[in-house]
Parts: sequence; structure tokens; C-alpha cells
Amino acid sequence: MSTRQARILGVGDYRPRRVVPNSEIVEAIDSSDEWIQQRSGIRTRGFAGDDETVVSMSVAAAQDALKVAGVDGTEVDCVIVATVSHLLQTPAAATLIAAELGTKGAAFDISAACAGFCHGVALASDLIRGGSANHVLVIGVEKLSDITSPTDRGTAFIFADGAGAALVGPSDVSGISPVVWGSDGEQSDLIRQDVDWATAVSSGETAMPHLVMEGSAVFRWASFAMAKTAQEALDRAGITADELDVFVPHQANNRITDTMIRAMKLPERVRVARDIVDQGNTSAASVPLALARMIREGEARSGDKALLIAFGAGLAYAAQVVTVP
Repeated sequence: MSTRQARILGVGDYRPRRVVPNSEIVEAIDSSDEWIQQRSGIRTRGFAGDDETVVSMSVAAAQDALKVAGVDGTEVDCVIVATVSHLLQTPAAATLIAAELGTKGAAFDISAACAGFCHGVALASDLIRGGSANHVLVIGVEKLSDITSPTDRGTAFIFADGAGAALVGPSDVSGISPVVWGSDGEQSDLIRQDVDWATAVSSGETAMPHLVMEGSAVFRWASFAMAKTAQEALDRAGITADELDVFVPHQANNRITDTMIRAMKLPERVRVARDIVDQGNTSAASVPLALARMIREGEARSGDKALLIAFGAGLAYAAQVVTVP
């Protein structure tokens, strides 16, 4: 049994060039800037252009992470890509990204929606600790504007695009705590694709299948169930809320974040990610995007203890404590 540990060596991100304010969203959903901000905290979001693809955004974010870590793409043994918006059933986006980076190791996609990046970090940690890999690149990427209806009042103002990446490598001390994860498939209808691809094609509809969500039910589930999961992650890491430096929740809704903070009784000194205000909800990309921003702006410092937690369709969730690179 290997005693080798794992940690995050570098984080990178890519944000779409086009920034979309609420004023461009409201008419199609009969809403207002004030309503959107009150319900979610979102003021603007990023929508990718035609040349900003799942693959190209991932490559850019990955290159940033590799540069920070001082590791070449040829040294990466495995690429794990968390996404639900790579619209090709096969090949996996990870294989295309790996080729762009010059990586010849394993490459595969995982589908755990908003929780996908945290799932990927857990897998990477176990691969390294078990000796199957030395460097694992974990990417969370979405182009949700492709599968979001601009007239759906429950989702049009929420979802957005972007990519975040983390390079995970070996360490003498643990930099990634044991994961707390799970799912509640009995509530999987709360966030889902409206129709499957076969039904969409056979119906002759020209519109793309899109995401639908029961917002109120998701809010209730995430606000309270995830506070318990967050506490379990702290317990598995062997620390208390008082010892935490940074909290990076999935950027789903600022009101959910506020509810979790109160339920967890987080000290005011803990720095909290609020990337959703300017970036929107980018599903699997939201946690790495938020962490990268906090590092860049000095809110998350090297050596800090950061709690990552994400939750979404499935209903799938995952949380772990990591050391900021």
C-alpha cells in the first residue's frame, strides 16, 4: 500500500470573451435585473462564441495550470474532464484535449454535472496515492449556452460557460483530504435534460434539447443537505470550521451559499468564493473557476486550507478539503 500523498500543484482558468449582462436576458424571460440579482446574485455571465469550444477552453485553462505548476504536458499521465456539454457522444473531450497538450496517457470524461470537478479531484488523488499516475490533469468545463433555452425563465439567467483546470501531483504530505460524495437518484428529475437525443431526433424538432430545473426544490435540497456534507468533509479532513481559511462552494446561487455559511457557522474570517456574481453558474467549471480567481486576487493564498463542495444534477455531490497551491 503506497504512503505517497497528493496535492494540487497549479490551477488555471478560461473565461469567455463575451460578457452578458442581465439586461440582455430579461426580455425573453419577462424578468428584470433586480429579480435576477435577488434570486441568484448574478449580474453578468460569460457566453462562449463559436470559436470557444469545450476543447479549446479546456486547453487554455490546462495550459495555465501546467505553467503555474512548472510541468510540461508530456509529463501528464492522465486527463480527466468533467462536463455535460461536450455534444459528441464519442470521442471523449479528454482525448482531444490530451492530444492538444501533447499528453499520451489515459484520458476520459466523467459526467457528474456540477459536482464533476470535485469527483475528478478525488479520482486524481487516489490514482496518485495508489501509484497509477504521477500527474493528473483535472478539468471542469461547460458550454451550457448550447443546451440552455433563452426563453426558459427557470434557467436562462443562471447557466454560463467557461473552463477551470487543476494539476494534481505527488506530495510528501496530504494536500487533498478524503472525499465525501454521493447521489440521490430518486430526485434526479429536479435537474435534467428535457428530452433524450433519440426522442428529439425522431420528433423532427429542430431545437436543441435543453436543461430544465425545479429551482425551489433544488434550493431547499442544496441549502440544507449540503451543509451537512460540508461538515462531513471537514471531519474527514480532521479540521474544524475555525481552522478553515477558504470556502469554495459550487457557484449555483448566492442565497444557497449564504444559507450554507449560516448552517455551518463559518467564522467571518473565512474567505468565501462569490464568482457567480460575474460569471454565472458554469456547472462543472464553477469550482475551479472560483478557486483560480481567488488565488489570482489574493483571497486564497498558498498553504491555505480550502473546502471545495459541489452539487447538482443527479442529484450528485462531492466535497473535500484541499491545500491551496
